[in-house]
Amino acid sequence: MTLEEQLKQKEFKTKRQRAYLNVVFTASFLNLEQTRLFKPYGLSLQQYNVLRILRGQNGTPVSIGLIQERMLDIQSNASRLIDKLEDKNFVDRKVCPNDKRQMEITITTQGLQVLLELDAVIASNESNIHLTDEEADILNDLLNKLREKPIN
Repeated sequence: MTLEEQLKQKEFKTKRQRAYLNVVFTASFLNLEQTRLFKPYGLSLQQYNVLRILRGQNGTPVSIGLIQERMLDIQSNASRLIDKLEDKNFVDRKVCPNDKRQMEITITTQGLQVLLELDAVIASNESNIHLTDEEADILNDLLNKLREKPIN
């Protein structure tokens, strides 16, 4: 379905306006899909992102600051996300032995297990993206180009 059909709008002022709205609309669509996928696991997209960051550390403890730097949603409150993940026993938080003001965060076995289950769900969902590898490369290049200079 085209953007025009989705938004029930016949035309846009410019092609750039259409492209901008298409990116915003598509991002919202993908976020809703992710929310639907994570709901049965009691996770938000941001919590899932934190777990993936921690899994990538291969058991090495990391600070909340490092997690915040690597998050997809830079507006997220990493401390609050860690609190919720700790309540679910998906992460451990310990005081850093070298700096008592810092906390060290690691993923638990239970956190790794939920990610393992989600890996198959995510892979299946990604197969629904009807793009060739070449089209995916083009899209990635265009999206990277959009982020080169902040929108004024």
